[in-house]
Amino acid sequence: GKMVRRFGINIFGNAKYDRLLSKKSTPPGSASKSKRPSKMSIYGQQLIEKQKIRYAYGVSEKQLRAAYASAKKLPGVTGSNMLILLEKRFDNVVYRLGFCSSRPQARQLVRHGHFTVNGKKMDIPSAVMAPGDVIAVAEKSKDVKVLKENVDIATAVSQPGWLTLDGMSGKVDRLPERDEIPTIADEQIV
Repeated sequence: GKMVRRFGINIFGNAKYDRLLSKKSTPPGSASKSKRPSKMSIYGQQLIEKQKIRYAYGVSEKQLRAAYASAKKLPGVTGSNMLILLEKRFDNVVYRLGFCSSRPQARQLVRHGHFTVNGKKMDIPSAVMAPGDVIAVAEKSKDVKVLKENVDIATAVSQPGWLTLDGMSGKVDRLPERDEIPTIADEQIV
């Protein structure tokens, strides 16, 4: 909750945090009597945007730097490329397909071996998915209550355009485009 208040935006995509945001508009640690927000340095702003991305995707500083370095080598806009790389992480795809209700939950369930990629068990949250990959709930995990509940909900809501959900299995149809990724931060200044 503290993170969410600090950034003033719901980076976890969880209803509980939305409620928290509507209640408290001041970031933690800032007195409500301060008249106006101080002008933040570009560096400070960069740091905050970077942290929003880090916390949202649950990546370490090192992983974010690696993603940025890879993104720089690709044609196009580095910031957008970086977000696309983060979106392709296994834990994120599991979350976007709707198998999990949050990225932290996705990471935990991935680590516990509840999912397969192309029929093989995969428990590395940072593994990068590619078009054509089929992500499924592992056979032995099909009765896990939280997964069943999440799949029921996921079936009722639409997935991002680059993914297809079919019951307990989902597919990466293509790479996401920047405008299909919900904006968490201004990645262009990172």
